[in-house]
Amino acid sequence: MDTNIPEGLDINELLEQAESFLRQCYSELEKSPAELNGRIESVHKEIIRTGTYLHTQEELTQGAKMAWRHNSRCIGRLFWHSLEVIDARQAETASQVAAALFRHLERAGNGGRIRPVMTVFRSGTEPDKAIRIWNHQLIRYAGYPDKDGQARSGDPASDAFTAVCQRLGWQGTGGDFDVLPLVISIGEEPPCWFAIPEELVQEVPLTHPEVERFSELGLRWYAVPVVSDMLLEIGGIDYPAAPFNGWYMETEIGSRNLGDTGRYNRLAAVADLLGLDRSSNTSLWKDRALLELNRAVLHSFKQAGVSIVDHHTAADQFVRFQEQERQKGREVSGKWHWLIPPMSPSSTPIWEDNKLRELNLSPRLIYQKPAFAGRDSNPDRDEPASQEEPAVHVQEMKCPFHQ
Repeated sequence: MDTNIPEGLDINELLEQAESFLRQCYSELEKSPAELNGRIESVHKEIIRTGTYLHTQEELTQGAKMAWRHNSRCIGRLFWHSLEVIDARQAETASQVAAALFRHLERAGNGGRIRPVMTVFRSGTEPDKAIRIWNHQLIRYAGYPDKDGQARSGDPASDAFTAVCQRLGWQGTGGDFDVLPLVISIGEEPPCWFAIPEELVQEVPLTHPEVERFSELGLRWYAVPVVSDMLLEIGGIDYPAAPFNGWYMETEIGSRNLGDTGRYNRLAAVADLLGLDRSSNTSLWKDRALLELNRAVLHSFKQAGVSIVDHHTAADQFVRFQEQERQKGREVSGKWHWLIPPMSPSSTPIWEDNKLRELNLSPRLIYQKPAFAGRDSNPDRDEPASQEEPAVHVQEMKCPFHQ
C-alpha cells in the first residue's frame, strides 16, 4: 500500500496515537460516546486508505491547547485554555505563509494587550510540501560578531541566523536592535525572506521609575515573543510550522536577554550608570544591577501598556495551574530548572517543589533542528556561500492589512 506516513512511523502506531488523542480530546470536550466512536471509525478508515488523517478545526484547536498545557518548560500554563488557534493549513506558498504570520503578529500584539495565539500550518506528511520557518522567533534582533577590528553588536544568539539572512541578500544596519526578516521555505524549494512591516514590530524603550538617565543606555525590547521553530505533534501528526506566543515574564528580558554574558551582557553598563562599585564581587554589584534592570523592564512595559508578568506572580500562577490540574486528576509535567525564574528563584514556591518530573505527554511541542542547518552545514563560516547552496528567492512584502 502506498502511504504518506511520516518516516519512521508505522501504520499501527499512527492508528494507536490517533485513537489515544481522540479519546482524550473528546473526553475533555465532553463529546458523546457515539460521536467519539464515529470519529474513531472514520479516522481509522482514512488512515488505512491514505496513510494519514486530517484533524478537524476543533481537534486542531484542542490539541494545540493541550500541547501548551503539556509543555514542561513553560511557567505560564495557567492560561492554556485561552490560547487562540488560527488554522492556516490552506497556505501553500511562502507568500501566503508570510501573510499568515503578519496576521499572527497583528492579532497577538493587540495594541499591547497581548493575546496567546498559535498559527498552525499544514502537516509535514508530504516532505516535499513541508513548511518551515527558519526564525527562532518571528521577531528577533540580528547579531554581528567581531569582524575586521569592529566590536560585536546585536544579539549573539542570532549570529548564525543573521549570517544566513545576509547570504540570502538581507542587510541590516549593524546596530544592536536590527529586526531580522522572516525566512520561509516550502519543501526543498529555495527559501524566501520577507521584511516584517514596521507597524507590526512593537518595541518598548527601557526607562527606570527612579533613574532618569537610564534611557541613556539605549536599551529596548520587542513586545511579543513568538516562538516559531518548534514542531507541534497531535495524535501522531506532525506540524513543523506552528508558531505560538504568550507574553513575557520580565526576567526573560532583564535577566537573560539583556543580562546574560552570552547575550547582550549589559549588567556592567547598568552598574556604572548607577554608580556601583565593581571592584569586588562582595559589593554584589551584579545582583543590584540585575534587580534594577528587571525593574526597568517591568516599569517600561507597563508604561507602554504592553502585557508582562513579574516572576513572583508567574510562580504563583504556576502553583494555581498545578492545583487546577490536580483537581482534574492530571499530573503536571515540569522541568524544574526551567521553571524556576533566573532571579531570586528560592523566594518562589517552585523552589522547593521536589515532585516535578518531565512526562512524555502528547499532544506536545518538540524542538527540531533549525531549518537552515540542513541547507548550510556551516552557517557560522565567514567565507561567501558555495555554489552548492540553494538558489534564493528574495521578496519584500507589505502587510496585507496595511497597504
